[in-house]
Amino acid sequence: MRALRRPHASLTALILSAALALAGCGNLTDTGTTTAEDTAIAFFDDSLVHNISVEFSDQDYQGMLAAYSDSGDKEWISATVTIDGTVLNNVGLRLKGNSSLKGLGGRDGAQDSAPDGKTAGQQTGGDGNGTTESPETLPWLIRTDKFVDGQEYQGRTDLVVRGNNSETSLNEALAVELVGAAGLATLEASATRFSVNGSAEQLRLVLESPDDELWNEETFGDSGSIFKAESTGDYSYRGTDPEAYADAFEQKAGGDEDLEPLITFLDFVNNSSDEDFSAHLGEYLDVDAFARYLAAQELMGNMDDIDGPGNNSYLRYDSETGLMTVVTWDLNLAFGTMGGGGAEMPGDPDGMEIPEGMEPPEGMEPPEGMEIPEGMEPPKGMERPQGGDAGGGPAGGPGIPGSSDNPLTTRFHADAGFEARYQEALMTLRSELYSSGQAQEILDRWASLLTEQASDLVPAETIKQEAEGIAAYFTEGPDNGAGTAASS
Repeated sequence: MRALRRPHASLTALILSAALALAGCGNLTDTGTTTAEDTAIAFFDDSLVHNISVEFSDQDYQGMLAAYSDSGDKEWISATVTIDGTVLNNVGLRLKGNSSLKGLGGRDGAQDSAPDGKTAGQQTGGDGNGTTESPETLPWLIRTDKFVDGQEYQGRTDLVVRGNNSETSLNEALAVELVGAAGLATLEASATRFSVNGSAEQLRLVLESPDDELWNEETFGDSGSIFKAESTGDYSYRGTDPEAYADAFEQKAGGDEDLEPLITFLDFVNNSSDEDFSAHLGEYLDVDAFARYLAAQELMGNMDDIDGPGNNSYLRYDSETGLMTVVTWDLNLAFGTMGGGGAEMPGDPDGMEIPEGMEPPEGMEPPEGMEIPEGMEPPKGMERPQGGDAGGGPAGGPGIPGSSDNPLTTRFHADAGFEARYQEALMTLRSELYSSGQAQEILDRWASLLTEQASDLVPAETIKQEAEGIAAYFTEGPDNGAGTAASS
């Protein structure tokens, strides 16, 4: 399994950096069209801020927004995508995310309901604060082979332009590296200058996708398949009919569609006796990896993980061992950025917003200015406040109000033996990642990169402030030092 990231510096990067310095600019441009194989710039070399520009027709874009407004469907459009000077034609592009797109009620100028008198097209989204008027601010999925069979970029077909409530995305850049440092499957990330149709450049983080066949092969080998947990689903057992899981999981890679391993796993998780769960979980799940997964999410204060309202995770099935592995996905809310405006101090409730689909506990008093999401009934005793925009939530890590009751984590923590493994992993990773200074070194490297190569996009003082907010977790934890709750 590939867990640790590939080296972030290379001879190519050094040569390129020197060339850029001589040119007196931070970007490589190329007026000619080349193939992806001709590029000399390794895209996941994180010693550079890369460049992605996208071009598409406004008619196609407006049609895509209308479809999303009408039905929630994320339709594909064709785009020309230029990555570090390499031009890719007829690339598939579509909106990416769920809570990230909340607020995008329709095409620009549509008079849908919106706060503060704004039209739907002017609303900000959930995690990402994108607007339809500025597509360069929205989260996107780039699929190189959607319309051209075999078209790829440096072996990859899927790239994800992430949304984030912070200006720097330092929190997610750090988080994906820490997951790898914890010995878990992780993704490569690159900071980019991102523009659409000649717009001003935005600093955006771009990640690999677990949907990508090559990522799966490099990370796990070619024996198995991967299933994405949908935000509309859960880890419940729904019987033996694969159709019953259509809104809960989708197979993304690994050959012919076959949900039988997933259904067998969910049957055991939900229906085994406590004795069987304790004795035989290791025959269905990589238990040690799952203990580290839970510990890593806790240390990073990521409330939007397998237990969160977004149900964010993948399940990777190894057909040789018969084991499932929980794969981390969606870390843009790690280190306390849920409330918006950059990394917050651990446990800070200011700016709290309730994520889409979250059910507050009975009697909970909402923070001032918080709005209950449309269609959600406030609990008994709680008045619906006025103003504000729902779509985020407080920092605080797993177990905060709105987290789901995932049967896997609930039963894992309820078992004394598995809980002991979790506590051991928590202690070990806290020492290896935080006490050792490793997390601080990674954060400093990313902050220095952005300060040196992207301070025209985000002020150096903002980079410094957001880095300091994240660094507080290394000593204080997601709950000001109390980040050891068993409800991860």
